[in-house]
Amino acid sequence: MSTRHYSFIDRLLNQADQSLRTLIPGAAQAQRPSPAQHLANVPLDDEERQHIAGLMRINHTGEVCAQALYQGQALTAKLPEVRDKMEHAAAEEIDHLAWCEQRLKELGSRTSVFNPLFYGMSFGIGATAGLISDRISLGFVAATEQLVERHLDDHLTQLPEEDIKSRAILEQMREDEIEHGHQALEAGGAVFPEPIKQAMVLLSRVMTKATYKA
Repeated sequence: MSTRHYSFIDRLLNQADQSLRTLIPGAAQAQRPSPAQHLANVPLDDEERQHIAGLMRINHTGEVCAQALYQGQALTAKLPEVRDKMEHAAAEEIDHLAWCEQRLKELGSRTSVFNPLFYGMSFGIGATAGLISDRISLGFVAATEQLVERHLDDHLTQLPEEDIKSRAILEQMREDEIEHGHQALEAGGAVFPEPIKQAMVLLSRVMTKATYKA
């Protein structure tokens, strides 16, 4: 059986479909069950619930950005094997997106109103990195995943010990993100210099402040 080769227009239409699935609440469908699905909800006071929701909203927006980044890179990647890696990683990030959204609903909260803005910015960055070179594109993935790992470590320390549902989700996300970063470097990704990483940290802080309550 021959393998179908998609044209640029085909890929563009597919990316448009993926964009809608990423941004429309409830449209993202996880391929793996949530790590928290069999864990019990525990009583939380209003302050704890609001703080946890803020953290999960930040993580959800981070996954929206990850989707956009991978989709932009897959659209402009030059080598088919690099494009395949981007699309595979994006599929796993969809799980994270759906898990975070589900947890937000359980907490009586919602996703960020800024998601479309951050999606557009991240898609542009991903597409630009892919146009420059696959090595830069993969390096951006590695640097991004390292940044996400640090965010998740911080959020895990902020969660109340009794909130085992949110903790289970973030721990599985952290494991996946570390693997994505390693895969990107092993595939030939560039190691970014520290000034670029610091610029990425500053940008992530803007996103964090904007999405914690909105």
